[in-house]
Amino acid sequence: MDSVKRNAVLGVAAGVGAYFGLRALVRGLRAIDLTDKVVLITGGSRGLGLVMAREFGRQGARLAICARDGCELDRALVDLGNEGIPAAGMACDVTDRRQVWEMVEAFRGFFGRIDVLVNNAGVIQVGPMEVMTLADYEEAMRVHFWGPLFTTLAVLPEMRARGEGRIVNVTSIGGKVSVPHLLPYSASKFALVGFSEGLRAELGRDGVLVTTVVPGLMRTGSPRNAYFKGKHHAEYAWFTVSDSLPLFSIGACRAARRIVKACKYGEAEVILSLPAQLAVAFHGVFPGLTVDLMRGANRLLPNAGGIGIARATGAESESAVTESWLTGLTRRAERENNEVGV
Repeated sequence: MDSVKRNAVLGVAAGVGAYFGLRALVRGLRAIDLTDKVVLITGGSRGLGLVMAREFGRQGARLAICARDGCELDRALVDLGNEGIPAAGMACDVTDRRQVWEMVEAFRGFFGRIDVLVNNAGVIQVGPMEVMTLADYEEAMRVHFWGPLFTTLAVLPEMRARGEGRIVNVTSIGGKVSVPHLLPYSASKFALVGFSEGLRAELGRDGVLVTTVVPGLMRTGSPRNAYFKGKHHAEYAWFTVSDSLPLFSIGACRAARRIVKACKYGEAEVILSLPAQLAVAFHGVFPGLTVDLMRGANRLLPNAGGIGIARATGAESESAVTESWLTGLTRRAERENNEVGV
């Protein structure tokens, strides 16, 4: 009997070893050298997009970044240049298919090709459902779903023709677990997760690997430029304080390094931060309980009122709480990642 148990244990150990060995082999075969690879990053002028641009640049990639705001884009290009990272930039609204097509064609003409596409552009609208309008849902879907679809369609023919390419879709924990007071955001991110996962399944045979990035809370400095509705001061306060908590949020530089690594090795999915990983796992096993817990959390959030369906940016929603030591890490990220205008 002892012999049977020992053989069983040895068999399991051998199987586990073979699995991880094969996984490492496949991972190694998929790896690419980012040196001289042309990387296009949407929403690359500030926040996570700019931090990823720095990291790709340090890996030797040739950078193309786009954003809607030309002034932000100019500051980002100066920032990258100061770090010795040359980059090309172009103003583009990714929700406009014609602008996307012209932008991709311009970068392709300049660089000769696009090797990696990073769909990062985003918009955040915070507030209870009562103050969210159809326009909010439409905007979120245009930025988080149609934008990545437009850019993907623009770069895909050449990637397929070459038989290689990388597409990285930056989604959110809100695309795995729907969060109260972020309904347009979560719904659109769920759409992007579904698109990204299905895209990977279909493009694998063409040599194009798609990575779905699922960030939890990140200290990028982005709350300042997010939109808040209803009792916007209170909404901005809980959102910014949560974003600043070191045990619950992840630093932008660490997140960018992990994303670039996932792209390099062609990983299927990367969930950033331990809290986000635990939330996704818990939701997978206990979806009903997760929703009930979210319902409880919603009771602690501000109710409708304030400015109603109008919206204010985070910068317009400051209070004693958001200007206190509680948000120190987010303030630092704002300054470092071009979130504060000049």
